[in-house]
Amino acid sequence: EVDFWIIPIIQGFVQIEELVVNYSESSDDDKSSPETPPQESTCVDDIHPTFLVALISRRSRHRAGMRYKRRGVDKNGNVANYVETEQLIHVHNHTLSFIQTRGSVPVFWSQVGYRYNPRPRLDKSENETVSCFRAHFEEQLKNYKKQVIINLVDQTGREKIIGDAYLKQVLLYNNSNLTYVSFDFHEHW
Repeated sequence: EVDFWIIPIIQGFVQIEELVVNYSESSDDDKSSPETPPQESTCVDDIHPTFLVALISRRSRHRAGMRYKRRGVDKNGNVANYVETEQLIHVHNHTLSFIQTRGSVPVFWSQVGYRYNPRPRLDKSENETVSCFRAHFEEQLKNYKKQVIINLVDQTGREKIIGDAYLKQVLLYNNSNLTYVSFDFHEHW
């Protein structure tokens, strides 16, 4: 009888939309021509399938906090500001799922100070980090089997120290189910 008082909540986001993809035989040039008469769209499932698309983001309750105040990994392998986002597509009785996770770089690091974008620093040694890094990725691989790591930190500027520590930990972990990719936004700007 207490269900009335219990409110289920999620720290995240959920959106579900129904989409109809209208494939047309005409070329893109024909579609944009002012002389082209408008075509009446029909929605027959075999010709114009209906897709159900869902986007669900779930933020972890472990190590949540303000940006610049909560960084890195803890002693249990939880990373700061971790979010799992799942995209689901349902069409013709088939459901496809793609999961993307994000979180702080899983080494012991912080940013001290109140100015905008304080300089990052490593808080523990490489050896002190190994077991926590391992705990983080063992949990990830248990849940997702294989992962592609995309390191988005600046590879040449003030964040280089964090990126280098991350790569070093990946190399020490040496797990064939992890693929490491470094992507520097500044290089592609």
